[in-house]
Amino acid sequence: MTDLAWIETAITAARPQAIGALLRYFRDLDTAEEAFQNACLRALKAWPENGPPRDPTAWLIMIGRNVAIDDLRRGKKQQPLPDDAVISDLDDAEDALAERLDGSHYRDDILRLLFICCHPELPPTQQIALALRIVSGLTVPQIARAFLVSDAAMEQRITRAKAKVARAGMLFETPGAVERAERLGAVAAMIYLLFNEGYSAAGETAGVRAPLCEEAIRLARLLLRLFPSEPEIMGLTALMLLQHARAPARFDSGGTIVLLEDQDRSLWNATMIAEGLALIDKAMRHRRTGAYQIQAAIAALHARAPRYEDTDWAQIDLLYGSLEILQPSPVITLNRAVAVAKLRGPEAALAMIAPLEARLGSYFHYFGAKGALLLQQGRCDEARTAFNRAIALARTPAEVSHIRMHLDRLMREADAAGRASA
Repeated sequence: MTDLAWIETAITAARPQAIGALLRYFRDLDTAEEAFQNACLRALKAWPENGPPRDPTAWLIMIGRNVAIDDLRRGKKQQPLPDDAVISDLDDAEDALAERLDGSHYRDDILRLLFICCHPELPPTQQIALALRIVSGLTVPQIARAFLVSDAAMEQRITRAKAKVARAGMLFETPGAVERAERLGAVAAMIYLLFNEGYSAAGETAGVRAPLCEEAIRLARLLLRLFPSEPEIMGLTALMLLQHARAPARFDSGGTIVLLEDQDRSLWNATMIAEGLALIDKAMRHRRTGAYQIQAAIAALHARAPRYEDTDWAQIDLLYGSLEILQPSPVITLNRAVAVAKLRGPEAALAMIAPLEARLGSYFHYFGAKGALLLQQGRCDEARTAFNRAIALARTPAEVSHIRMHLDRLMREADAAGRASA
């Protein structure tokens, strides 16, 4: 076999399960990660010649475990190996290992790995960085480039995260039902944070950070395999699929933001949309509504509309109302105001967002939305003030360009009015 792409695919798919199992044996992230890397090197040598093993994941775990034990023996000749409570007594036979992987260990090992990345003592930035390194297998330079920081800074961030996990003395045992329920929400939140890191990128950074969206979707699908009947995980996966499906139409060739109403819907990824719609429909049938499901339902209404003019704003308004009750947030109210403006006009929307300014005074999108609503009312001077405030708060050139487009429109309208008056 000369084409080695299948090896990379097999290793990527096996990584979370294999590292999770190795972590259970050695109780140390660095040891588990190094054992997996050594197993991958062996696979690159053996698999092209011998062909793929019956169970690549089982093979990688077995080889990684054996190589790590040999390294421990060489490095600590004067010290006894850890007892069976620390290193698994798993047989060296691949068939026996594969049989165990088909049972509860598969689910528990991956859950344990995800739970460690979402340890409550880690801030969200470290959770994401650790998950990308340990679960997804991205290199430090790849992660650093996605987060627009230096390699050294990202290496330090990941090292600090590992040190915190080690100091926390986390138990590496099978997570119980209560722990699974408590930590599942944290894992889902980490995955969505990862997605938003990529989705919020604009202009020249969008291409660099787009893989973060794809990796978040991959992790969500993995979580869905572990919890196939959990409607909120279906909702999370559907939400990300439906949002990411619009990626090809979100920016023009110059990197400027294209509003939803102006997007070329023929560029939207139809396959991704179909998968997302099927998932949210399935989730809603469980009748256990959650925040991710509601957000996915809103995204589904946009995806189902053939044209922007066909959007069901009344249903979107109702869904945002439910989301406000379930998860109160000024940002949710701001988003709802867009639907209210479509249904009851800009004046009603402005009245809705006016109380939010104290809490969203440093939020770019608040002043962008306010300026657009004021512009619809013909209050050009107030709109210009809001847009100027938005520019001051913009984080990317694409956001600045988007607001300047509105300001240019104001100037053109002012010039036209002046000429008409003359």
